[in-house]
Amino acid sequence: MNSAALLDPTRLDRPDTDVRSEPFPFLIAHGQLPDEARADLERDFPRYASAGFFPYDATDCGPSINALVQRLSSADFASAIGTRLGITNLGQYPTLITLCRSLNKRHGTIHTDSRSKVATALLYLNNLWPDTSDGCLRFLGSIDNIDNMVAPELKPLYGEFAVFKRCDNSFHGHLPYEGERRVIQVAWLTSEKEKLRKTKRGKFSRAFKKLFGSLDRKLGAGRDRNAAHRD
Repeated sequence: MNSAALLDPTRLDRPDTDVRSEPFPFLIAHGQLPDEARADLERDFPRYASAGFFPYDATDCGPSINALVQRLSSADFASAIGTRLGITNLGQYPTLITLCRSLNKRHGTIHTDSRSKVATALLYLNNLWPDTSDGCLRFLGSIDNIDNMVAPELKPLYGEFAVFKRCDNSFHGHLPYEGERRVIQVAWLTSEKEKLRKTKRGKFSRAFKKLFGSLDRKLGAGRDRNAAHRD
């Protein structure tokens, strides 16, 4: 399957796509990946030894994931996103791709994303999800209340897609969850300098977690459901 068929921007026009401009611009879309690619994407997803998001490295991934990343970071896909979120020429910004296979309970605290990000997209690839709200993405109306949802929460299932414009009030997060939660994240950044800085930090984090994975699982494991952090 070629990359254009794998992720087609016209699928964003499904009638169940939710596009909003308030309290910040965001989009939630369903069914964005074809069923026939499911087995290949599951096989080709990187098998990280630690939890968290790590910078994309083609050598970690199989061919279908590499094709999907290429498509996610393409200029025409960025243009389709920017048009729907009111961001002019989103494709002009450098992209940082990070992937996550699993999480610890400290992840998902409420935040806005840093000012170095113009917009952030999340594409989920989990074939199953437990009957729980834990780990489900929430767009929020405040930084101190995980239940103050401005849209229905999004289960991180295969083909579910969310993207938002970074704003001072683009609050989002999820309830604590530990276990596999496969997702590809695309961040359009303000500069190549920021991309280099974030990539270096991500590589350091990966190396640290390989050495101190058990400590990473313990840190923040008992966090409050409304925990937040300022970017």
